[in-house]
Amino acid sequence: MTFEMMKNEARALVEERRWDEIRERVTEWPAAEVADLLVETPGTQRILLFRALPRAYAEEVFSHLRGPARDDLLADFTDEEARSVLLGLDPDDRTQLLAELPGPVVQRLLNVLPSDELAEARTLLGYPEESVGRLMTPDYVMVRREWTVGQALEHIRSRGEDYETVSVIYVTGSSGELEDVIGLRLLLMSEPEVPIDSLVRGPVVRLQATDDREEAVRVMARYDLNVLPVVDEREVLLGIVTADDVMDVAEEEVTEDFHKMAPIGLLRSSLRDAGVALLWRARVGWLLVLVFMNIFSGAGIEFFEDTLAATISLAFFLPLLIDSGGNAGSQSATLMVRALATGDVRMKDWFRLLGKEVFVALLLGVTMAAGVALIASFRAPEVLVVVSLTMTLVVIVGSLIGMSLPFLLTRFRLDPATASAPLITSLADIAGVLIYFSIATWLIGVGT
Repeated sequence: MTFEMMKNEARALVEERRWDEIRERVTEWPAAEVADLLVETPGTQRILLFRALPRAYAEEVFSHLRGPARDDLLADFTDEEARSVLLGLDPDDRTQLLAELPGPVVQRLLNVLPSDELAEARTLLGYPEESVGRLMTPDYVMVRREWTVGQALEHIRSRGEDYETVSVIYVTGSSGELEDVIGLRLLLMSEPEVPIDSLVRGPVVRLQATDDREEAVRVMARYDLNVLPVVDEREVLLGIVTADDVMDVAEEEVTEDFHKMAPIGLLRSSLRDAGVALLWRARVGWLLVLVFMNIFSGAGIEFFEDTLAATISLAFFLPLLIDSGGNAGSQSATLMVRALATGDVRMKDWFRLLGKEVFVALLLGVTMAAGVALIASFRAPEVLVVVSLTMTLVVIVGSLIGMSLPFLLTRFRLDPATASAPLITSLADIAGVLIYFSIATWLIGVGT
């Protein structure tokens, strides 16, 4: 039986309020599937279903919830339920939850935490938004370099359940400064009397707590790691960042870049949960900006109206030519934005890439010019040379705009994803109109 069929049965049991039977059924499911069931459960039945789950299992299920369903549950929780769920979350997951909630809700949740957990939560929330400090958990394995392997293993056994992971062990100095990292396998394969100091090799890849969280994505991918240590400015070990959190960041950053390239404003909820008003606000701003930008294209056409009136066949090729420049620019911008985001290219590479882009754009332009010349030879032979030259130039100009704008935005410390396809297209349209009618006026000989 598929999970969808099982969910259908569970929904029927929820309707009949057969909570004991529900408890027996769903506790055998993966927690993520039960979270989906909660999202689909309406109204007051959602909190009743959640309360029917065993406490430890309910805490795991809650960690998979996002959006309005999670927020509605929090609003319905008693203080005891809220405390239990918060304490059941890993510190990094709890920080992410609190960072996404409105201020009054956060204050209420912080008030139900014990003093030690409250201090930890406030410390993690004190790091800058979108910093590595917001992602890290302080639940890591730490041993002293003066210990023996036997002492280290005994320490891990005594507190193993408190750690996010035990596969990676960090060696620290007397002041807590990070000195090395040791795999659990190496400890298990060493004799108990062997000193930890003899296993230290160094250096260790590490992150600063104030680093941007995208740096964690880049470093983890570059060094093929599942866990990264986080230190302060004195190299004191503060916590660790794990692959599951970094994968979430990577997904969020890619989604954000796609939204910017659309262009769409920041959309903090899922598309399924977003309301009409939220989607309107996210999309209308850039569309209005682009409307006013396209006024310049219209002004260019109006300026060359004598040329257009003298050779009306020019109008047939206008959409084809300016769209070709915008499309070429969008291709180039997409390649550059992604390469900058992954670290494949850097600011110093601009000049070398510029030469390559000119050559590629020239080849593309000539190829597309041959195609438009073939059309013009049948449709309007009198403008064949005009449209061929224009196609070559607009593809080159559009490609250079698309390639250079992400670098320019990066230079001014702005997100290169803002060099979105519609923005590139609008700039290329303006340039295309001016190029097209300037060449036509020059070759056909009609004054403006």
